[in-house]
Amino acid sequence: MTTDDRPLEGRTVVVTGASRGIGLATARMLASAGGRIICVSRAGQRLDSAVASLGYAAVAVACDLSKRDEIDRAVAAVTEACGGPPGALVQAAGVFPLASIEKTPADEFDAALQVNLLGAYRFAQPLVAGMRARGAGHVVTIGSIADRKAFAENVAYAAGKFGARAVHEVMREELRGSGVRVSLVSPGPVDTAIWDAIDPDHRPGFTPRAMMLRPEAIAEAVLFVLTRGDETNIDELRLSRS
Repeated sequence: MTTDDRPLEGRTVVVTGASRGIGLATARMLASAGGRIICVSRAGQRLDSAVASLGYAAVAVACDLSKRDEIDRAVAAVTEACGGPPGALVQAAGVFPLASIEKTPADEFDAALQVNLLGAYRFAQPLVAGMRARGAGHVVTIGSIADRKAFAENVAYAAGKFGARAVHEVMREELRGSGVRVSLVSPGPVDTAIWDAIDPDHRPGFTPRAMMLRPEAIAEAVLFVLTRGDETNIDELRLSRS
Protein backbone atom coordinates (compact mmCIF):
# COMPACT_ATOMS: atom_id res chain seq x y z
CA MET A 1 0.00 0.00 0.00
CA THR A 2 1.19 3.53 -0.78
CA THR A 3 0.12 6.95 0.38
CA ASP A 4 0.41 10.34 -1.25
CA ASP A 5 3.39 11.31 0.92
CA ARG A 6 5.10 7.87 0.75
CA PRO A 7 4.38 6.68 -2.79
CA LEU A 8 7.34 4.28 -2.82
CA GLU A 9 6.29 2.41 0.33
CA GLY A 10 7.13 -1.26 -0.10
CA ARG A 11 9.40 -0.74 -3.13
CA THR A 12 13.15 -1.33 -3.24
CA VAL A 13 15.20 0.94 -5.49
CA VAL A 14 18.86 0.50 -6.38
CA VAL A 15 20.73 3.77 -6.94
CA THR A 16 24.24 3.70 -8.39
CA GLY A 17 26.57 6.58 -7.64
CA ALA A 18 24.62 7.04 -4.42
CA SER A 19 27.43 8.50 -2.31
CA ARG A 20 27.39 12.02 -3.77
CA GLY A 21 25.84 14.44 -6.24
CA ILE A 22 22.75 13.41 -8.20
CA GLY A 23 22.91 9.86 -6.88
CA LEU A 24 22.92 10.90 -3.22
CA ALA A 25 20.17 13.48 -3.74
CA THR A 26 18.09 10.83 -5.50
CA ALA A 27 18.67 8.28 -2.74
CA ARG A 28 17.51 10.81 -0.15
CA MET A 29 14.46 11.81 -2.17
CA LEU A 30 13.35 8.23 -2.79
CA ALA A 31 13.94 7.23 0.83
CA SER A 32 11.80 10.15 2.00
CA ALA A 33 9.09 8.84 -0.35
CA GLY A 34 9.09 5.52 1.50
CA GLY A 35 11.47 3.50 -0.67
CA ARG A 36 14.03 1.05 0.63
CA ILE A 37 17.24 2.20 -1.04
CA ILE A 38 20.22 0.07 -1.96
CA CYS A 39 23.10 2.52 -2.32
CA VAL A 40 25.77 1.39 -4.78
CA SER A 41 29.08 3.23 -4.89
CA ARG A 42 32.78 2.65 -4.52
CA ALA A 43 33.68 1.56 -1.00
CA GLY A 44 34.76 4.32 1.35
CA GLN A 45 33.72 6.94 3.84
CA ARG A 46 31.33 8.67 1.43
CA LEU A 47 29.28 5.51 0.95
CA ASP A 48 29.22 4.82 4.69
CA SER A 49 28.13 8.39 5.41
CA ALA A 50 25.44 8.32 2.74
CA VAL A 51 23.89 5.15 4.10
CA ALA A 52 24.12 6.40 7.69
CA SER A 53 22.29 9.59 6.70
CA LEU A 54 19.43 7.55 5.25
CA GLY A 55 19.09 5.35 8.33
CA TYR A 56 17.29 2.03 8.34
CA ALA A 57 15.83 2.69 4.88
CA ALA A 58 19.21 2.14 3.17
CA VAL A 59 21.64 -0.68 2.48
CA ALA A 60 25.20 -0.20 1.21
CA VAL A 61 26.64 -2.27 -1.62
CA ALA A 62 30.22 -1.36 -2.50
CA CYS A 63 31.05 -1.54 -6.18
CA ASP A 64 33.56 0.05 -8.53
CA LEU A 65 31.77 0.00 -11.89
CA SER A 66 35.08 -0.12 -13.73
CA LYS A 67 35.79 -3.61 -12.30
CA ARG A 68 33.87 -6.58 -13.63
CA ASP A 69 34.41 -8.79 -10.58
CA GLU A 70 33.03 -6.10 -8.30
CA ILE A 71 30.00 -5.68 -10.56
CA ASP A 72 29.30 -9.42 -10.40
CA ARG A 73 29.53 -9.40 -6.60
CA ALA A 74 27.34 -6.31 -6.34
CA VAL A 75 24.64 -7.76 -8.58
CA ALA A 76 24.61 -10.92 -6.45
CA ALA A 77 24.36 -8.83 -3.27
CA VAL A 78 21.51 -6.74 -4.69
CA THR A 79 19.62 -9.83 -5.82
CA GLU A 80 20.04 -11.46 -2.41
CA ALA A 81 18.95 -8.30 -0.56
CA CYS A 82 15.86 -7.99 -2.75
CA GLY A 83 15.02 -11.67 -3.00
CA GLY A 84 15.20 -11.22 -6.78
CA PRO A 85 15.53 -8.18 -9.01
CA PRO A 86 14.80 -4.81 -7.39
CA GLY A 87 11.65 -2.85 -8.03
CA ALA A 88 13.65 -0.17 -9.81
CA LEU A 89 17.19 0.68 -10.82
CA VAL A 90 18.44 4.26 -11.09
CA GLN A 91 21.78 4.55 -12.89
CA ALA A 92 23.39 7.76 -11.63
CA ALA A 93 27.07 6.77 -11.35
CA GLY A 94 29.50 8.54 -13.63
CA VAL A 95 32.83 10.26 -14.11
CA PHE A 96 33.40 13.54 -15.92
CA PRO A 97 36.79 13.86 -17.63
CA LEU A 98 37.26 17.11 -19.50
CA ALA A 99 39.99 17.67 -22.08
CA SER A 100 40.47 18.21 -25.80
CA ILE A 101 40.88 15.20 -28.06
CA GLU A 102 44.64 15.59 -28.36
CA LYS A 103 44.95 15.82 -24.56
CA THR A 104 42.68 12.86 -23.75
CA PRO A 105 44.86 9.73 -23.59
CA ALA A 106 43.26 6.54 -24.87
CA ASP A 107 43.49 4.91 -21.44
CA GLU A 108 41.57 7.81 -19.85
CA PHE A 109 38.97 7.60 -22.62
CA ASP A 110 38.68 3.87 -21.95
CA ALA A 111 38.42 4.41 -18.19
CA ALA A 112 35.53 6.85 -18.65
CA LEU A 113 33.66 4.42 -20.89
CA GLN A 114 34.23 1.63 -18.38
CA VAL A 115 32.20 3.53 -15.77
CA ASN A 116 29.77 5.62 -17.80
CA LEU A 117 28.79 3.00 -20.37
CA LEU A 118 30.16 -0.51 -20.08
CA GLY A 119 30.00 -0.77 -16.29
CA ALA A 120 26.46 0.58 -16.23
CA TYR A 121 25.47 -1.93 -18.91
CA ARG A 122 27.06 -4.87 -17.10
CA PHE A 123 25.38 -3.88 -13.86
CA ALA A 124 21.94 -3.46 -15.41
CA GLN A 125 21.89 -6.45 -17.75
CA PRO A 126 21.21 -9.28 -15.24
CA LEU A 127 18.82 -7.13 -13.21
CA VAL A 128 16.83 -6.25 -16.34
CA ALA A 129 16.66 -9.94 -17.25
CA GLY A 130 15.17 -10.65 -13.84
CA MET A 131 12.68 -7.80 -14.17
CA ARG A 132 11.54 -9.11 -17.56
CA ALA A 133 11.09 -12.62 -16.16
CA ARG A 134 9.03 -11.20 -13.29
CA GLY A 135 7.05 -8.94 -15.62
CA ALA A 136 7.65 -5.78 -13.60
CA GLY A 137 10.38 -3.24 -12.90
CA HIS A 138 11.73 0.13 -13.92
CA VAL A 139 15.14 1.23 -15.20
CA VAL A 140 15.98 4.94 -15.01
CA THR A 141 19.15 6.20 -16.67
CA ILE A 142 20.51 9.59 -15.68
CA GLY A 143 21.62 11.13 -18.95
CA SER A 144 22.85 14.61 -19.73
CA ILE A 145 22.54 17.38 -22.25
CA ALA A 146 25.80 15.80 -23.45
CA ASP A 147 23.89 12.67 -24.53
CA ARG A 148 22.54 14.58 -27.54
CA LYS A 149 24.69 17.70 -27.96
CA ALA A 150 28.43 17.86 -28.57
CA PHE A 151 30.66 20.20 -26.57
CA ALA A 152 34.36 20.94 -26.91
CA GLU A 153 36.66 19.09 -24.46
CA ASN A 154 33.93 16.52 -23.84
CA VAL A 155 34.95 13.60 -26.03
CA ALA A 156 35.11 10.86 -23.39
CA TYR A 157 32.04 11.96 -21.45
CA ALA A 158 29.95 12.51 -24.59
CA ALA A 159 30.90 9.10 -25.97
CA GLY A 160 29.64 7.46 -22.79
CA LYS A 161 26.46 9.51 -22.56
CA PHE A 162 25.54 9.15 -26.24
CA GLY A 163 26.09 5.42 -25.79
CA ALA A 164 24.01 5.28 -22.63
CA ARG A 165 21.15 7.00 -24.44
CA ALA A 166 21.40 4.41 -27.22
CA VAL A 167 21.26 1.58 -24.67
CA HIS A 168 18.21 3.22 -23.11
CA GLU A 169 16.43 3.49 -26.45
CA VAL A 170 17.12 -0.15 -27.35
CA MET A 171 15.92 -1.32 -23.93
CA ARG A 172 12.77 0.73 -24.33
CA GLU A 173 12.01 -0.95 -27.66
CA GLU A 174 12.78 -4.44 -26.41
CA LEU A 175 10.89 -4.12 -23.12
CA ARG A 176 7.81 -2.31 -24.41
CA GLY A 177 4.75 -4.21 -23.21
CA SER A 178 6.78 -6.49 -20.91
CA GLY A 179 5.80 -4.76 -17.67
CA VAL A 180 9.30 -3.29 -17.36
CA ARG A 181 9.45 0.46 -17.85
CA VAL A 182 12.53 2.27 -19.14
CA SER A 183 13.16 6.01 -18.72
CA LEU A 184 15.89 8.53 -19.45
CA VAL A 185 16.19 11.62 -17.23
CA SER A 186 18.43 14.01 -19.11
CA PRO A 187 19.43 17.26 -17.32
CA GLY A 188 21.50 20.24 -18.32
CA PRO A 189 24.47 21.22 -16.11
CA VAL A 190 23.99 20.27 -12.46
CA ASP A 191 25.86 21.91 -9.57
CA THR A 192 27.74 19.01 -7.99
CA ALA A 193 31.29 18.38 -6.80
CA ILE A 194 32.38 17.27 -10.27
CA TRP A 195 32.81 20.95 -11.11
CA ASP A 196 35.14 21.73 -8.18
CA ALA A 197 38.36 21.10 -10.12
CA ILE A 198 37.03 22.70 -13.30
CA ASP A 199 35.90 26.04 -11.85
CA PRO A 200 33.30 26.85 -14.55
CA ASP A 201 32.66 30.32 -13.09
CA HIS A 202 36.03 31.44 -14.43
CA ARG A 203 36.08 29.59 -17.76
CA PRO A 204 34.57 31.21 -20.86
CA GLY A 205 31.72 29.27 -22.41
CA PHE A 206 30.83 27.36 -19.23
CA THR A 207 27.59 27.76 -17.29
CA PRO A 208 28.21 29.49 -13.92
CA ARG A 209 27.41 27.20 -11.02
CA ALA A 210 24.75 29.60 -9.72
CA MET A 211 22.86 29.06 -12.98
CA MET A 212 23.04 25.27 -12.90
CA LEU A 213 20.31 22.91 -11.78
CA ARG A 214 20.43 21.64 -8.21
CA PRO A 215 20.81 17.86 -7.69
CA GLU A 216 17.48 17.85 -5.86
CA ALA A 217 15.72 18.92 -9.06
CA ILE A 218 16.93 15.79 -10.81
CA ALA A 219 15.94 13.70 -7.79
CA GLU A 220 12.43 15.13 -7.96
CA ALA A 221 12.26 14.24 -11.64
CA VAL A 222 13.30 10.65 -10.88
CA LEU A 223 10.60 10.39 -8.23
CA PHE A 224 8.04 11.71 -10.72
CA VAL A 225 9.11 9.14 -13.30
CA LEU A 226 8.95 6.26 -10.81
CA THR A 227 5.50 7.14 -9.50
CA ARG A 228 3.47 7.29 -12.71
CA GLY A 229 0.69 4.76 -13.12
CA ASP A 230 1.59 1.35 -14.49
CA GLU A 231 0.11 2.22 -17.87
CA THR A 232 2.44 5.22 -18.34
CA ASN A 233 6.10 5.15 -19.35
CA ILE A 234 8.12 8.38 -19.33
CA ASP A 235 10.38 7.62 -22.28
CA GLU A 236 12.59 10.69 -21.85
CA LEU A 237 12.46 13.67 -19.52
CA ARG A 238 14.73 16.65 -20.31
CA LEU A 239 15.50 19.22 -17.64
CA SER A 240 16.99 22.69 -17.94
CA ARG A 241 17.34 25.73 -15.71
CA SER A 242 14.32 28.03 -16.05
